[in-house]
Amino acid sequence: MLLGVDTGGTFTDFVLARDGRLHIHKVLSTPEAPERAILQGIAELGVAQAATRGQLTVIHGSTVATNAALERKGVHTLYVTNRGCADLLSIGRQTRDQLYNLQPQAREVPVAPEDCLEVSCRLSANGEQVATLNDADIDHLQSVIAERKPAAVAINLLFSFLDDRDEKRLQAACPNTVFTSRSSFVLPEYREYERGIATWLNAYLGPKVQGYLTRLQEGISPCPLGVMQSSGGTIDAAQAGDRAVNLLLSGPAGGLAAAAHLAQLVGNNGQPEKLLTFDMGGTSTDVALVDGELQLTSEGKLGPYPVAVPMVDMHTIGAGGGSEAHIDVGGLLQVGPESAGADPGPACYGKGGNRATVTDANAVLGRLRPEFFLGGAMSLDCAAAEGAIDAIAAPLGLSRIAAAAGIIQLANERMVSALRVMSVQRGRDPREFSLCCFGGAGGLHVCALADELGTTRALVPMHGGVLSALGMLVAPRERQLSRTLATRVSECDANHIDALIDELSRDGTEQLIREGAQPEYIRTQVSLDLRYHGQSFTLNRPFVPLSHVSDEFHAAHAQRYGHQLDIPVELVNVRVRVSTTSNAPPLPRVTAQATTEPEYTVDLAELGPTPVYLRQNLGLETRLSGPALICEQVSTTLLAANWHARVDAYGNLHLNKG
Repeated sequence: MLLGVDTGGTFTDFVLARDGRLHIHKVLSTPEAPERAILQGIAELGVAQAATRGQLTVIHGSTVATNAALERKGVHTLYVTNRGCADLLSIGRQTRDQLYNLQPQAREVPVAPEDCLEVSCRLSANGEQVATLNDADIDHLQSVIAERKPAAVAINLLFSFLDDRDEKRLQAACPNTVFTSRSSFVLPEYREYERGIATWLNAYLGPKVQGYLTRLQEGISPCPLGVMQSSGGTIDAAQAGDRAVNLLLSGPAGGLAAAAHLAQLVGNNGQPEKLLTFDMGGTSTDVALVDGELQLTSEGKLGPYPVAVPMVDMHTIGAGGGSEAHIDVGGLLQVGPESAGADPGPACYGKGGNRATVTDANAVLGRLRPEFFLGGAMSLDCAAAEGAIDAIAAPLGLSRIAAAAGIIQLANERMVSALRVMSVQRGRDPREFSLCCFGGAGGLHVCALADELGTTRALVPMHGGVLSALGMLVAPRERQLSRTLATRVSECDANHIDALIDELSRDGTEQLIREGAQPEYIRTQVSLDLRYHGQSFTLNRPFVPLSHVSDEFHAAHAQRYGHQLDIPVELVNVRVRVSTTSNAPPLPRVTAQATTEPEYTVDLAELGPTPVYLRQNLGLETRLSGPALICEQVSTTLLAANWHARVDAYGNLHLNKG
């Protein structure tokens, strides 16, 4: 049996693959101890005994690293670097959030000055030894550790990606009781600031992640435990603690892994469907493009910090089902980014929340049906939702219905803006994509967002409310490896590049084999980070023979930015993705025997008489016309007027307008 688990800010989602069927479940998250919700869900799914017999494999998307980073709740960390570079993480890129503010508020530094330690060794930009690491440096490091008693040490030396011997020697000098992180292991690439932040984050979060995964592993022992990485592939839990920085987008990456798998299933003529995705959960909405392979970036951010390790390329906003509505000092209605979370949650959850949220607005508008919410396992307090919306409506002089509709419209506008960031602002026409929604709240907004974008196609996956958990089951085991070259393409040695690719491929393959992967199922993909000489940022392109690299980059630059330059092209980084072929469980198929009769018809304030359908009763090639509500255990889809739905072989809803 395979169990995918996605821990979100409001709910923890489960997808269990057993006997050719998928069983889904949700429980409220327990942010103070996330493993409690997971163990609760395992018990409620009835597989606790199987877990004790080792008959269950768990793949988990964790928010522990993300939350600890955003809330600054990592461990006491010592930062070790070259002499003269102690202020590196504090200075950063000297960019300002408020360009014309001459007195900006001071930002908290990543590492306190007294926890920054300098050593005398130094490499040149060519990897030549300028100054050696001596015994006095080692002795000083050990004495500072003894005095400061850090829980972790981050080691970031200049040009260590060219020669990592000094970093390894410093790491060996640290006590075994201290978590150590070196930049040549975490991110062997150029840009000392980004490499330093990644190394510090890995050390700062590592003990927290290790502790959490250890507690979870003990709770489900002797079951194998895998963890989703930010790049959309999984890693064994025993290795994940050493790569905490690679888990920062663990949950959202699961949803995109499932979307990429789904795109292959529903594509035409062997070509995967192009998807513009939005994952609307309780706390936030994540937006991304899926065009064949997952789109990755090494220019991600988490809060104020750059995260240069490979991660799924997405844009996140604080607009989810739990986003709170409020009236600002100017008397205008605003929605988010504050969220009611899991506790107390939206007012309609009946747990004491009294702030109006997007979920409450949907409940007041009748779009959430209390009898079907979470399959009837959780009641909705509609009276509490009405009271919360009334508290917003009264100061604005609006009716309850108008205020609820306004909250929905504002949330939609924020999500549309995010969708345009990932499409229009990147030179991609959203009309070429199907808008794919998932997350518990996505189906209620998909038609409205598609209308705003001008696209006439949408896809609502089966079990979309728990799609990130499903993604844990379909994602491959994976490693992302890289190395900086920073050389003009015209000066590159093809043999040297081939040797480097072979080295990285062997390293990744050996790591996967140690996790039990079979060599015949391992595949390797190579890509290059390219830029015009003198540019700061790169474009990642699939590997092509060296003689074609410049032409490939010119075309990609023109497509992305609308122009190309007569400037030499520089090869900055070589990237190698080593992965197993996905051992995804087959998705159940729906049958043709079903009814298209609605359960009943409800008179909705904005839509008038609206039939309500149960999704599990819709058979193959069932066709519906809006307006309609399509309810299922973990989400609800609002099919707007002038929109039509068709059910495919896997139960997915294909929406078309007109």
